[in-house]
Amino acid sequence: MDRALEQERIVVTGSAGFIGSHLAQALVARGADVLGLDNLDPFYDPAIKRANQDATRRAADNAPGSYTFTEADLSEPDAFAIAAERFRPTGVIHLAAKAGVRPSIEDPAGYARANVVATSEVLTAAHALGCARVVLASSSSVYGNASTVPFSENDTAIEPISPYAATKRACELLAHTHHHLTGQPVSCLRFFTVFGPRQRPDLAIAKFMRLIDAGEPITMFGDGSTSRDYTYIDDIIRGVLAAYERTPDFGCRVWNLGSDRPVRLDELIDAIARVAGKQPVIRHEGMQPGDVDRTWADVSRARDELGYAATTPLDEGLAAQWAARPMPTA
Repeated sequence: MDRALEQERIVVTGSAGFIGSHLAQALVARGADVLGLDNLDPFYDPAIKRANQDATRRAADNAPGSYTFTEADLSEPDAFAIAAERFRPTGVIHLAAKAGVRPSIEDPAGYARANVVATSEVLTAAHALGCARVVLASSSSVYGNASTVPFSENDTAIEPISPYAATKRACELLAHTHHHLTGQPVSCLRFFTVFGPRQRPDLAIAKFMRLIDAGEPITMFGDGSTSRDYTYIDDIIRGVLAAYERTPDFGCRVWNLGSDRPVRLDELIDAIARVAGKQPVIRHEGMQPGDVDRTWADVSRARDELGYAATTPLDEGLAAQWAARPMPTA
């Protein structure tokens, strides 16, 4: 979506992360003034997040919009309000969250604080600051091990199987209540496994590429039959921009952003091997607690209401991520 955003002043939380840094660059390229907020959580190396920040600043130097950054822990009382007040935002895209399904099992309270408490703070402050809309990042994990596929926004999504998934569903319920009480337009975007350059190092594709490149074994959890709806970053960003534009038309809305093309784990590994030109060494282990068997996005609502479509083939997206991978240091 190429609509100019010259009149928009948008707060992007989680702006130093994978999706957040790509989004901030897309917004400034379209003329928006962006305030990035991030706490640089050490869940993975903060140096990676600082490199993302540097890339965004360089992009903003040659863009019609502007980018500024403030480090903030949004779960702290009034942290968002204090950081955003002088910026006078017209809208918010809230991507910041404590990520990871498996780690959430070890720290459910930390995930509740970073995800649910922070989202409540963001919603309250966004309304007080007069923002015209708020877009929240949710996750396909809210569907749990739903037996009906593809996953539709009309599904009840009341049986998450990890604390991370539960926090994301809780944030959606907060958004619904917030809109009911305030009338502020809010949308929730259920992202299906996003990949591409700058992907978080703990996610499967980035991890597999790193290990294959180094000639080290990769671990396949389960028999390879689990599947994910892998969605390339550029497709996701187009969906987020479309949702930002259309959110006021719907009041409170949930949209799936996926590819509608699930891929088995063993097929994904084969595809990465083709891109890398290297044969992986595979170590087999049992399924991990909290992992779902499959994800598959029904994108008909996003297609009809946002004009959304994921157009990047898996092999093309993998090739772009492989080409942009961090090179090993000597």
